[in-house]
Amino acid sequence: MSLAGRAWAVGARMIAPFLALHFRRRLRIGKEIPGRVEERRGGGAARPAGRLFWLHAASVGETVSALPVLEAMAARDAGLRFLVTTGTVTGAEMLGRRLAPAMAARVEHRFMPLDVPGWVARFLDGWRPDAAAFVESELWPNLLAAARRRGLPMALVNGRMSGRSFARWRRAPALAGEALGGFRLVLARSEGDRARLAALGAPGALCWGDLKAAAAPLPADAAALARLRALLGARPVFLAASTHPGEEAQVVAAHQALLPRFPDLLTVLVPRHPERGESVAAQAGALVTGAVARRTGGGAPGPGVSVYVADTLGELGLFYRVARVALIGGSLVPHGGQNPLEAARLGCPILFGPHTQNFEESVDRLLAAGGAIRVALAAPGGGPGGALAEEVAGVLSDGARAQAMITAASGIADAHAGLPGRVAEALVDLLPPA
Repeated sequence: MSLAGRAWAVGARMIAPFLALHFRRRLRIGKEIPGRVEERRGGGAARPAGRLFWLHAASVGETVSALPVLEAMAARDAGLRFLVTTGTVTGAEMLGRRLAPAMAARVEHRFMPLDVPGWVARFLDGWRPDAAAFVESELWPNLLAAARRRGLPMALVNGRMSGRSFARWRRAPALAGEALGGFRLVLARSEGDRARLAALGAPGALCWGDLKAAAAPLPADAAALARLRALLGARPVFLAASTHPGEEAQVVAAHQALLPRFPDLLTVLVPRHPERGESVAAQAGALVTGAVARRTGGGAPGPGVSVYVADTLGELGLFYRVARVALIGGSLVPHGGQNPLEAARLGCPILFGPHTQNFEESVDRLLAAGGAIRVALAAPGGGPGGALAEEVAGVLSDGARAQAMITAASGIADAHAGLPGRVAEALVDLLPPA
């Protein structure tokens, strides 16, 4: 083990006694589930009989992208069982919502242990997985080192390495090499990610495409969709999907600017983190003309409601289906953007801001095909939301343009339909013979 690796392990052991305060704080704010904190220390193992594949997906996006892979693996091996770990409560909740009953019977969920040597050893000794895959960018040195010592076959799938993360890892090249050197298979989501992972020591890194570009359309409850469509009638709907702090004010400003041309416009705000719903609604109420309603409070987007805050988990598919144009959140602020292909699969014209590096390849393809519009930063003196309002108005007022965008984006979204099956086959091959 390198000097950096030993230092990381020593540092983790030193802070472990103080993490109880960290867990108590997370319990207070709803980021842990009472009774399950021990899983963060590696406890709670209940290994099923037979071969067990472990998949780790940090949060919601990674979990959703991995589900088609798990389903394809299950179809290839009828006796295979799965352990799925997540780092967040929302990821766990999404897993529970999306798993079909037959698949749920073959899946155990636990929270990922923190990267403390004793805790990861307890986790690995309790579960004894036969092979493992990590989704995107979950590189925990102590965990990966412990798994490598046990001879666990591992893959990194949909591997992601941003320029910022690359710069950080380059400061500790030996630690990066140890973390990545234990993977037998590294599948990057883009050529840029592949090059950065290879430069840090990922053996034989490949790029097969982005699993988030191959996901199934987001689901929607049929009865809820019917009620919503009946309530909205012919009202134009502008959706701001998966927004982050700093974006809602710009969206509401755009809404205000649009009202003279579209007096019955409904703007729907879906915060990326639903727990922000109350503060988002309060902010919108202070800025908007007309009423603001919240979904979690039982509010509905009736005729008097101007802005609707949809602060629930797992219902974005519902609002993409009724919107006539959508802004993809995380792109007006320096977050890097959320997944634009979710809108493309559901026939919703796509707008995004300047910050889209999280989905650089998909964004470039959408723009080149005419399947999306990038909103420019506001010009000096132009006021917040002005450029966004102009682009929204352009789509809402030109049905032919909107349809052309939908058609182009749909072609991009369908390009990687076979990827989950290909990845599943490679992961099944990691397992030892039955």
